[in-house]
Amino acid sequence: MAEILVVEDEEIINELIRRNLCLVGHNCHAALDGEEAVEIAKSKDFDLIVLDIMLPKLDGFEVLKQIKGTPTIFLTAKKSVDDRIKGLFMGADDYLTKPFEMLELVARVEAVLRRTKKEEDTFSIDAVRIEFESRRLFFKGKEVECTPKEFELLEVLIKHRNIALSREKLLELVWGYEYIGETRTVDVHIQKLRKKLGLENRIITVYKMGYRLEV
Repeated sequence: MAEILVVEDEEIINELIRRNLCLVGHNCHAALDGEEAVEIAKSKDFDLIVLDIMLPKLDGFEVLKQIKGTPTIFLTAKKSVDDRIKGLFMGADDYLTKPFEMLELVARVEAVLRRTKKEEDTFSIDAVRIEFESRRLFFKGKEVECTPKEFELLEVLIKHRNIALSREKLLELVWGYEYIGETRTVDVHIQKLRKKLGLENRIITVYKMGYRLEV
């Protein structure tokens, strides 16, 4: 779990970002303008800041100047390459251009946390433990053999835990291709994971959509 500060002046977007990051296990705090962001960031240590560029009082660039040292993902409605380059040269770790998918934001957050050593190397649920770096799975203390795709599917479900993922999205994230009319592959792999790891009550079928790992 990481401590994340979300700096976005549109309250609805701020809340939506925080809600999705909290669902996957992070602890989130909100700031609605640049001055508030600086004040909060100086009073508490954060693992990551999700920072909008266009903010009241102080813009994102000025905020970043005053709170250097914390990993940062810039959010911007601007499509100017200059703004992206400026942010990266100032020390931002990544950026997203609005509008964006929440799943993409979650993925970028996890990637930055991995690079900055804030992301957990292991994850446990019930009798299951997964070691991400060594790509090993354990059930009731014993190692379980799994195919690369089974491991990647479980990893995606864990990274997006408590979020419903369509079969099409799982195909894209795990197999790397868009929906072309056949999602049976996903169902087969889900069934194997449930059976191997005793996760029948954890990997939930979302009616007419896909699956969710309930934590």
